[in-house]
Parts: sequence; C-alpha cells; structure tokens
Amino acid sequence: MEIKDFTDMERFEDIMSNWATATGLATVAVDSKGEYISECYNFTDFCIKLTRGSKEGCARCEKCDREGQGVYHCHAGLVDFGIPLVVNGQTMGSVIGGQVLPQDPDEEKFRQVAREIDVDEDEYIKALHKVNVRTEDEIRASAELLGEVLNNFINAEYAKKVNVAIIDKMSSGVANTHAMVEQIIAKTTELKALQNKQKILALNASIEAARAGEHGAGFAVVAKEVGKLSAQSAQVNMEVEEIVRKISTAVEGMRD
Repeated sequence: MEIKDFTDMERFEDIMSNWATATGLATVAVDSKGEYISECYNFTDFCIKLTRGSKEGCARCEKCDREGQGVYHCHAGLVDFGIPLVVNGQTMGSVIGGQVLPQDPDEEKFRQVAREIDVDEDEYIKALHKVNVRTEDEIRASAELLGEVLNNFINAEYAKKVNVAIIDKMSSGVANTHAMVEQIIAKTTELKALQNKQKILALNASIEAARAGEHGAGFAVVAKEVGKLSAQSAQVNMEVEEIVRKISTAVEGMRD
C-alpha cells in the first residue's frame, strides 16, 4: 500500500504548497520507491536545470536523496532535508527539499563542483546567486514542522480508511447476525409447536392409562415422564427466547 492509496492527495498538495509559500524552501514528497507523489515546489534552476541536468550531478543528487536524513549538506554545497513519512510503524516515503544556502557562498567551491559535473561555471554561479540563504536552524525548524504536519495528516487518513473498513465489516456482520436471529426465532417457534404436541400426547396417554386400570400402570409412568419432558423443554425454550430477544434488541440498536 502506498500513501496515495488512502490519502486525500489534493489536501496533501495543499499542505505542501502552503508550506513552500510560507518558507520559500523547495520541497517534494516521494513514495517508498523514491518516485514523486507531489508537485515540486520552489525547485531552483541551480538544482534542477543545472546540477540534476548533468549525468554526474544527477547521480550525486539521487544518492543524496536515498541517503539524506534530517537536515544535511548535499554534494553541491546546499542545505537539504529528508523527513520520513511513517504510517503504522512503516516508512512509506519521505518529504525532501531545502535547496538553500546556509551562508553567502564561496564561489570557488561551487566552480569546482561545476567542473566535476561538467556544467558551465559562469551559468552555475549565476544560478547560485538566485538561491535563498537560510540558517540551518531555520531550515531544521521548517522541515520538522512540515514532517510533523504531513505525518499527522497521512496517519489520520490511514486511520479513517481502516475505520471505514471496520464499520463496513461490522455492518455486514450485523446483517448476518440479524438473519441468524430470525432463523433462531423460527426454530424456537417450531420447538414450541412440538412442545404443545408433547403435552397433548402426555394428556392422551394419561387418559388411556386411566381407562386401562391396572394394565395401564406402566403406560401411566411413560405418560408422566413425557409430561415432565414437555415441561422442561418449555422452560428451556422460554430461556432461549429471552436470550434471543436480548440479542435481537442489541442487533437492532446497532442497525440504527
């Protein structure tokens, strides 16, 4: 399961967009496979067009994306962040970004990077001067805030999905239980009819035993036992009916 399978991604994007607007920092969310699941916000030409635009630069950036956690310095010299997105103890992606300078840049260091990744030095430095400058404390506070908000949001979305599934299952269970209660009621009605027949049989047996006199003594004993059995069955059936009544009331309450 991926984040997009249970999350309102439109609301997810709103959180990302509002945060990017408020902080001026670059950010994007990726899934467990490292694939983008949100728009890219405030991405700089320095990073996207130039650094990632070169084969070597892109390879170095992807390595930073995989390994970077918290607030860290990327291979090119900017400050980035990587905050895991965790649901139910499972890391399902991360929110990454930053792309800012912690202080005014040392141009010579960035020219060296440009040479290493085979990018035009002057164009690289020109793009560098358009990168925002933020302190590491500012970046860390902003990144942690975004991570906390997104984690709370996706966990709430996951819980909502699970709860809906449970309710659906309970609704199905209630319907099935109601059907079984109806079956029990039908069976107890049949049992009551059989008990009435037992009573009549016991009464008829008693009458025939009385007519037979001494010869009907054994028959009278049987009739008496049949009568006792009928009375015991009636008591058990009454108890079952009371239990079924309580179950039926509880089930009806759940259906409401």
